[in-house]
Amino acid sequence: MAVNVVPGSPAFYSDPMRFPAFVLDQAGDEISATVTELSDDELPPGEVLIRVEWSAINFKDALASRPGNRVARRFPLVPGVELTGSVEESTHPSWAPGQRVLVQGYDLGVAHHGGFAGYARVPAEWVVPLPDDLPCRTASIIGLAGFTALVSLRRLVHHGTSPGDGPILVTGATGGVGSAAVALLAHAGFEVVASTGKASEHAYLTQLGASRVVGRQFTAADGRTLGPELWGGVVDCVGGSALAEALRTVRYGGAVVASGLTGGHELATTVYPFIVRGVALLGIDTVATPIAARRMLWHDMANEFPLLHCEDMVDTEIGLADVTSALARAMDAAVRGRILVAPWR
Repeated sequence: MAVNVVPGSPAFYSDPMRFPAFVLDQAGDEISATVTELSDDELPPGEVLIRVEWSAINFKDALASRPGNRVARRFPLVPGVELTGSVEESTHPSWAPGQRVLVQGYDLGVAHHGGFAGYARVPAEWVVPLPDDLPCRTASIIGLAGFTALVSLRRLVHHGTSPGDGPILVTGATGGVGSAAVALLAHAGFEVVASTGKASEHAYLTQLGASRVVGRQFTAADGRTLGPELWGGVVDCVGGSALAEALRTVRYGGAVVASGLTGGHELATTVYPFIVRGVALLGIDTVATPIAARRMLWHDMANEFPLLHCEDMVDTEIGLADVTSALARAMDAAVRGRILVAPWR
């Protein structure tokens, strides 16, 4: 993917209706990326114009930048499936200039210009108000990853999982969702076992609250259909073989919540975990979460998320010129926690 950086003058960036943007475009089978200048009349329709303070790199953004992907549904496209910032203009009575807000999911960054730009215009029904005690930067560190982790925790609890049921396994624990899940679960009183293939990150995961760290292959490859009953529940952020291994090692009546596919979208398993041990597989979707539920969870986030760990989860902060290399890192699962994007940097 070629990158062409078009620098803007200080006078240009001082104009609030013109702004820097990271734009993907397609020609034939090739996708190119350009850091360029857009104006507000190039933004899609919507009732709320937001000055973007922060966005973040997600695996979905990396997929959207790859040739032949089925994620991006329009070109040219400003990717970035989440953003935080302040309302610049609004034609909707619920939103006033200066309000700090968050947008994530729905068509943002896939069929509607997203967060890798100085401004975004979005439908009013996508907008979430930020709690007074949650700054934009902190909200972006938590972001879609922390939101997914909180939904996962609540699904486990709703299933009936409690700290007394045994350790909770988190797969892909050094990624954005995994890191947030480790911190959230530990903060909620669960014993957390973190699974990662990165031996150098054991101290990081322990710092977030993991009681111990295991490798990607967390049981012996003995060929048995069902493995030992190890986990009271599982937060799977990986998919593929990790999800299959998790299912065969959950304790009787336990649950696995699945939200990721960095390890593959196929699942090779048997019915035995479900019909012999009564295991539940719970799917987590945070793209189309109804807006009322999304706003409610973000209202609770400042009280439920262990904010003292937010800075620990920041991999790096970048400007738009470094987005391409960051997307490559995300594609290779080489990110620890979160990469924040500051579009005005």
